Amino acid sequence: MNTLTTDPRVKTALIIAAVTFVCTSSLAAMHQLTRERIAHSEIIATTARLNEIIPPTLYDNAIHNDTVTLTHPALAPDQPAKIWRARLNNRPTAAVLTVTAPDGYNGNIISLVGIDVAGNILGVRVLSHRETPGLGDDIELPRSSWIRSFDNLSMDALPDNQWQVRRDGGYFDQFTGATITPRAVVRSVYRALHFFDNHVDTVFCESNCEAPVHDTKDTVQHNVGQNVLGQFTHEQ
Repeated sequence: MNTLTTDPRVKTALIIAAVTFVCTSSLAAMHQLTRERIAHSEIIATTARLNEIIPPTLYDNAIHNDTVTLTHPALAPDQPAKIWRARLNNRPTAAVLTVTAPDGYNGNIISLVGIDVAGNILGVRVLSHRETPGLGDDIELPRSSWIRSFDNLSMDALPDNQWQVRRDGGYFDQFTGATITPRAVVRSVYRALHFFDNHVDTVFCESNCEAPVHDTKDTVQHNVGQNVLGQFTHEQ
């Protein structure tokens, strides 16, 4: 008789090893399943958010996976910006740009700006901000329809000097007691629109995508309205 199989210590060790193997395998399978479910949920959430901006009739590609990441001060001052590309029958139709306004009242305001290939804004949605509740948070669609004032605008439809709030002589309404927040969003949307107009080929590139930073036009649009930057700092 094999003494190894009759030794209680050996049996215990084998049982522990078997249980450990089963538990480890089960945990690995559960982890993989959970990861797949999370990834699927993220795809659904991302697609739903993009569909708020780009009509589903404008694309037939997997828009959640058709992305490019670009680094440019017009999109974000100190970090790469993600862009989703919409295509229909393999032809570019629109893009959603992530843009950061660094001059919000309480810090960065990050938005999604949808633009079609003709240069028209399809929609804007704020992703994150820390603006004053009850004042600056009117940039959120559930609280106010103000963010829809960008819909269908373009560089041709609105002159450069009108991409400001009314208090600065521009087209867009400000909020009662809060001018800094809408001013920052207007500037960031303008920068995104101007960037897209100047770099549409880069937005839809397939490889080695890089937007020139020292573009004269970019410098002009990046500095638009800077004469009023920093004014009215106690409105909120």
